[in-house]
Amino acid sequence: MSDTLVELRNITKDYKLGRTTVTALRGVDLAVRRGEFTVVMGPSGSGKSTLLNIIGCLDQPSGGTYFLDGAPVADRDFDKLASVRNEKIGFIFQSFNLIPVLDVIENIEFPCLMRKKREPARELRRRVLELADDVGLTQFLHHKPDELSGGQRQRVAIARALITRPELVLADEPTANLDSKTSEQIIELMLKLNTDKGVTFLFSTHDPRVMQHAHRVVHIADGKITDGEAAHASA
Repeated sequence: MSDTLVELRNITKDYKLGRTTVTALRGVDLAVRRGEFTVVMGPSGSGKSTLLNIIGCLDQPSGGTYFLDGAPVADRDFDKLASVRNEKIGFIFQSFNLIPVLDVIENIEFPCLMRKKREPARELRRRVLELADDVGLTQFLHHKPDELSGGQRQRVAIARALITRPELVLADEPTANLDSKTSEQIIELMLKLNTDKGVTFLFSTHDPRVMQHAHRVVHIADGKITDGEAAHASA
């Protein structure tokens, strides 16, 4: 098994806005190793969210090559990309994206219920309860999102991201809507999951507190990686 989980080679991304072409990514080379806790830093409009969307198979590049776990991702149809997302990638968003009518247990297990091949219900529930305990939610299992604080909602989102046993978790501004104390608790929780469970985390953030804890910081500006520290893609 290769040590490299994500590898981007000369990735570009263009968007058409009427007659205008907007270039969001300009020849990005990037590799993320298994077990890394990596941060992508950059100002608004730098291309960091586009980069995460491509890595997360939510969008496809205009050019270049993307390998996930050694396999090329390009030219897969919608269903195959959805399968990749559901099996290999977990997502944590700044707005939490929880389902309002579902309680904590149901929100965590939801991604697994979307799979064509489901695991036995008893085993899934066991794993949900274990993850809920890992993120400190055992006493809130039957609460709905509007009964939880922002930090508790983000803990639900983290558990939901991990329930599919992903090889990679993408976190887009995960502390943006949280106060300083709660942000620090969420960062510490993700660091613990990274250390104890070997989960690979890739963040997009403006938050310097996240950057302080990162194994590696990738700087992006105007659609380009701006530091040599970021790229260890193999030739």
